[in-house]
Amino acid sequence: MRHTLRTLFAGAALAALLTFGTASAQTIVDVAAANPDFSTLVTAVTEAGLVDTLNSDGPFTVFAPTNEAFAALPEGQLQALLANKEQLVAVLTYHVVAGRVMAADVVGLNSAASVQGEPIAIHAGADGVMVNDAHVTATDIEASNGVIHVIDKVILPPSMTMGTGTSN
Repeated sequence: MRHTLRTLFAGAALAALLTFGTASAQTIVDVAAANPDFSTLVTAVTEAGLVDTLNSDGPFTVFAPTNEAFAALPEGQLQALLANKEQLVAVLTYHVVAGRVMAADVVGLNSAASVQGEPIAIHAGADGVMVNDAHVTATDIEASNGVIHVIDKVILPPSMTMGTGTSN
């Protein structure tokens, strides 16, 4: 199974490089801003005031939701988050792990500590890798200050109530 997962990760990494190009001279924010599939994420990072942080030395691992992932949030939730900087920062920093965690490293993990403070559940199985309930769709998009793994859903901290953008 580990061999299958490593093969899956290797294929996903190659696809990511072909799709996103190598970006080792660019920061995480630069890489995201250069890809139109991350325009909502870049807007949210800007609104949250996290651009300077994600441009710093890091390293960081970012589980980056695509525009489609943000569009799939319950109606009104994205607007509510964008209007509430504290909650927006909590959601965005929940997608970030300190350090550079490459796809090959994820196979042995069952969780990771988010910068926000709450753990992110990680499951590697025959269907690929999931972080909480989001599938990792592309891996190891390298930046000068970390790595991006693309996910198909916005993940919310467990303390945050779904649908309203409010904390418990």
